[in-house]
Amino acid sequence: MKTNISKKMTFLITGFIALALLLAACGGSSDNEGSTANADDSLETIIEKAKEEGEIASVGMPDTWANWVETWDEIESEYGITQTDTDMSSAEELAKFESEGENGTADIGDVGINFGPLAVNKGLTAPYKTSYWDEIPDWAKDDEGHWLLSYTGTIAFITDKQNVDEAPTSWEDAANGNYNISVGDVTKATQAQFAVLAAAMANGGSETDIQPGLDYFKQLAEEGRLTSADANLANLEKGEIDVAVVWDFNGLNYRDQINADRFEVTIPTDGSVMSGYTTVINKNAPHPNAAKLAREYILSDEGQINLAKGYARPIRDVELPADVQAKLLPDEAYENVKQVDDHEAWDQTAIELPQLWQQEVLVNAQ
Repeated sequence: MKTNISKKMTFLITGFIALALLLAACGGSSDNEGSTANADDSLETIIEKAKEEGEIASVGMPDTWANWVETWDEIESEYGITQTDTDMSSAEELAKFESEGENGTADIGDVGINFGPLAVNKGLTAPYKTSYWDEIPDWAKDDEGHWLLSYTGTIAFITDKQNVDEAPTSWEDAANGNYNISVGDVTKATQAQFAVLAAAMANGGSETDIQPGLDYFKQLAEEGRLTSADANLANLEKGEIDVAVVWDFNGLNYRDQINADRFEVTIPTDGSVMSGYTTVINKNAPHPNAAKLAREYILSDEGQINLAKGYARPIRDVELPADVQAKLLPDEAYENVKQVDDHEAWDQTAIELPQLWQQEVLVNAQ
């Protein structure tokens, strides 16, 4: 709330601020204030400081997601920086940054695009543009570098052909089937929220009109076909899920890890949505330079190829080795894929979606 302040009060406040700054300068700074991170540092300086920090703590960047394991292994090999990860959803990552505050224990996270602006609005992030800034599309980055996409994904179906005679190739096919469908936790996970958006777009909705997507999954819930089993590798391998709605890179990864002949991955022909994931650097990172270096490496040719090895589509236009390109779905599979046009509208819808999902879909689950 804005208020009018008298000149006298302004003078007093200015004096208090100056005194506080003087005391802070005399008293030094805590480990988590990022005192060794400088926005004007050159890349060479960042590298040297990152080597001194020697470690990095990530959240939401597990080995099995988009081939993060190879990137972290290469960063350790080249710079001597060791990494640990705690897997969590986008919402949980921001909650961790916020709850720990100045006592932050995480350096960097990987969140869905709609959580990038939210993190900025909450004041949780530190900006870093990387040397590849100009090669990132405008729609895929924050003006100040608080977030910028590393890779994109498109909502797809992965079907267990041991359980399903004919894999669905459209939302209409899936609606008319007699098998269970997993969409994940719409209250927390970006992947699940974009699955609802994709269903909405395929049925006449948009980022400003999510109702067709809610209606689609409400019908599945009423039929007892919406399974609560999470769409992960273990549940798919055990055969607990017939069809899962996931990012294409996750579906392809699961398929090849379990059995390429058993699973089929398809992009819905009647419409899907493409989005992406961005790294966010914790404003209170204990290893701020290692976090900057990690983002730098992720956007490098090597880092982008690593993501493609994990079936994700790089945000930069890099030339992929033939064997890596062959791991991805053909371009023609993406002919009816849309991109979010109104990001501000989708950000608001994504905030409202968890409650709408509980009220309109989960309440009807059998």
